[in-house]
Amino acid sequence: MSTLKILTFENEILHKVCKPVVHFDENLWDLLDDMKETLLFNKGVGLAAPQVGVLKRAFVINVNSCFFEVLNPKILKISGSQCGQEGCLSIPGKYADVTRPNFVTVEFVDRFGKRMTLCATEFMARAILHENDHLNGILYTDLLKGKK
Repeated sequence: MSTLKILTFENEILHKVCKPVVHFDENLWDLLDDMKETLLFNKGVGLAAPQVGVLKRAFVINVNSCFFEVLNPKILKISGSQCGQEGCLSIPGKYADVTRPNFVTVEFVDRFGKRMTLCATEFMARAILHENDHLNGILYTDLLKGKK
């Protein structure tokens, strides 16, 4: 495993919509492992593939020392509301209060292509929605400007 370079907000890749993951092979597994290593090294909560220059619908989250690998996510349900501070490894040193749903149900596949569903609340819901936005070319700062 190795750490990857994290792109910063001015890079146009971060503003593009990602393509679905279609190959569940060692190249994907290496990418996911490297993303986890990069996330740990940078003391982050989540990291999406476009943040490391890969336009694939994939992200990793580390909440309470538990890793989740989420590929080809589809948000099935959101509800409630929460407002909390967010930061982003692609926008170093900046934080802002962002309003997001308090509950999310997401369907996705794992690194082997197995379909899964996850329900999350509060901080975990925030992390999922933040990383999912990256896959659609949206940074949390775009939400502050009213862009979606």
